[in-house]
Amino acid sequence: MIDLHCHMLPFVDDGPDTIDLALQMAEDAKKQGIDKILLTPHHMDSEYLNHKKDIENKVNEFQKILYANNINIELKPGQEVHINGNLLQSLDEEDILFTSSNQKYLMLELPHGDVPAYTSDLIFELTVRNITPVIVHPERNHGFQNDPDKLYDLVDQGCITQITASSYVGGFGKTVEKFTEQIIDANLGFVFSSDAHNVSGRRFRMDDAFNKLANSKGQQYMDKFERNAEMIWRGDVLPSVEINKVNNSNGMLSIFKKFF
Repeated sequence: MIDLHCHMLPFVDDGPDTIDLALQMAEDAKKQGIDKILLTPHHMDSEYLNHKKDIENKVNEFQKILYANNINIELKPGQEVHINGNLLQSLDEEDILFTSSNQKYLMLELPHGDVPAYTSDLIFELTVRNITPVIVHPERNHGFQNDPDKLYDLVDQGCITQITASSYVGGFGKTVEKFTEQIIDANLGFVFSSDAHNVSGRRFRMDDAFNKLANSKGQQYMDKFERNAEMIWRGDVLPSVEINKVNNSNGMLSIFKKFF
């Protein structure tokens, strides 16, 4: 199993502040069947700035620590890049990390409170560069909750989305859980990731989410989420999907085939 969004890197952003806690997180991940993790410290938000070279070095050192402790999890350096006006410049300066060496997928975070007015323009600029933005935890964004069509429009524009496993199983409350279910039902969700920060509150819960998905949508749908994660990890192009609008007022769902 692959986790594309995780704050397990010790001494970085709001993840574990000791090696022991980071190792506990790694052990928890391994028990759930996770064998590959993209480590994604916050980057360019209002609080954290984690440059590409720094993260690469720290992930390399932490990988050695995992192997020394007989924890066989493959790590990759990544970033949870906060949407901002300096993103394109940072790309030009090669200070942004992707999910793979071919720079196909970028883990993009929007503010929790809304969807910035310039989001669509920035998405266009990224897609022109053949970069596919992966919008992280859209189910927790108040702008999408209030107007789900905004999420539909961004996916229609070329984005894909990463759902937090805990959101799907009630970790952020019933409102977020219900909206997560609606996103998945509308085919606007593509992968589960943990967004894990610790071993208590913000933990992995990937197995819980996949079990619920299999029970709700079937084994094939669950398998699709796992395959999508593998393809994003490798930088492969995802297959076409049909996307629907959430809670369309006229009761009809507009269906389009997207190619990523």
